[in-house]
Amino acid sequence: MIGSETSPGTYVPDPRRWKALGVCLLAGFITLLDVSIVNVALPSIRRGLGATAGDIQWVVAGYALSFGLLLVPAGRLGDARGRRLLFMTGLSLFAAASVLCGTAQNALWLVLARLFQGLAGGLVSPQVSALIQQLFRGAERGRAFGLFGAVIGLSTAVGTVLGGVIIELFGAAHGWRWIFFVNLPVCLAALLLAARLLPGPEHHIRPCARDLDPAGVVLLGTGVALLLLPLVQGRQWTGPGTWLMFPAAGVVLACFVLWERRHARRAQPLVDLRLFGLRSYAFGSVLMLAYFAGFTSIFFVLTLYLQAGLGYSALAAGLTTVPFAVGSGVAAAVSGRLVARYGRALVVAALTVVTAGLALVIVAVSAVPGRSAGWALAAPLLLAGLGGGAVIAPNQTLTLSAVPPAQGGSAGGVLQTGQRLGSAAGIAATGSVFFSRLAASGNDWPTAFRYSVAVSLAFVLCALAVAVADLRVRHRAAASGGGPAREV
Repeated sequence: MIGSETSPGTYVPDPRRWKALGVCLLAGFITLLDVSIVNVALPSIRRGLGATAGDIQWVVAGYALSFGLLLVPAGRLGDARGRRLLFMTGLSLFAAASVLCGTAQNALWLVLARLFQGLAGGLVSPQVSALIQQLFRGAERGRAFGLFGAVIGLSTAVGTVLGGVIIELFGAAHGWRWIFFVNLPVCLAALLLAARLLPGPEHHIRPCARDLDPAGVVLLGTGVALLLLPLVQGRQWTGPGTWLMFPAAGVVLACFVLWERRHARRAQPLVDLRLFGLRSYAFGSVLMLAYFAGFTSIFFVLTLYLQAGLGYSALAAGLTTVPFAVGSGVAAAVSGRLVARYGRALVVAALTVVTAGLALVIVAVSAVPGRSAGWALAAPLLLAGLGGGAVIAPNQTLTLSAVPPAQGGSAGGVLQTGQRLGSAAGIAATGSVFFSRLAASGNDWPTAFRYSVAVSLAFVLCALAVAVADLRVRHRAAASGGGPAREV
């Protein structure tokens, strides 16, 4: 049922909940790390495997694509069959996929292994947010999501640093293979701890296949794939036929909505569409889609600019992102404690800071276009990181605030699907602008970088507009006596 959580009188805190959170954060870190860690390895992969530009784009965006495909069905399956089981299964498959990536003998092998790795990550990720929903209540939940937000921000920003260190240690020729092998000990540790610390299934009755909504899984997966493919392959697939996938995706997703409404009358649907009747959930989902389109794409073009344009080593390029990582980690940890007090206003303020930081990134590159650009970017990236760290965790808390824990997996899966859609769209859009401007300007790297960051900035401004609209709706509701100005 939508609308209420387990009553406070029946909620008994799990004494191991903070240790269990540590396991969840460890798994969340390693699966999200692989979104960004490959960025600094792209030149090495291209030389080592003779990969084309299309192959390189698939290595980055293909992971986000396949990651997004399984989030909702994996969340629903975890709700129905046990989150610990899905968590451990996904981690095991993620470790196997990492071995396949590290042993790739050609570009096609690596692309297929990355798609498999993304699917495995998509099994794990919704279980993390669902377990937080299950294990924590009230202000503790805000702090837990604050730590999870810190992990999201740090994994994205630290990935480039860690990738640079690994390539520096193992050499440019084969160092890129070790950025995948490093996953193995982390996965093994998380698996051992998960078996001891994560709660088992709460449901005594295992649902039948109809309750798992296989038709909904197929329709949603097909619709998301049709939506993502032209974004990922827009530069490789020429001709108007490619863009016909967008209306086709619209038709399939419309069929999905109709099916879910019909299926909900007789069984549990894959996505309870009543979730989008919750103001906090609807606004928060759209906000996250736009923000991740801008947030993730920054590091894709930044590492290309620093390494290919300015001749930075993989390590130097990674170290340039340290200010963002530091700012993001600090702000995420603090913001989880502040969201209960300030609500959506905190997200509005944070997005304003991100906007200012990205605008200053453009100014810094214009003022210092040479090899000293890395130093000039330090302060703007720190500012953007401080803002970014205070966006993800508070928005996650606000978005899931009215969602019952029993539906935490599917609700979190829908939210994270939007994040992965945003990531793929942002990488495709900024990458397209970056390479187009590079070709048009005769390899003017600073100009290409500035234009692509402007695209990221536009996505963040869209997220800010959504946050302001939500805040205004909340204030109007409070003024008319329709409820409090914020939902937490």
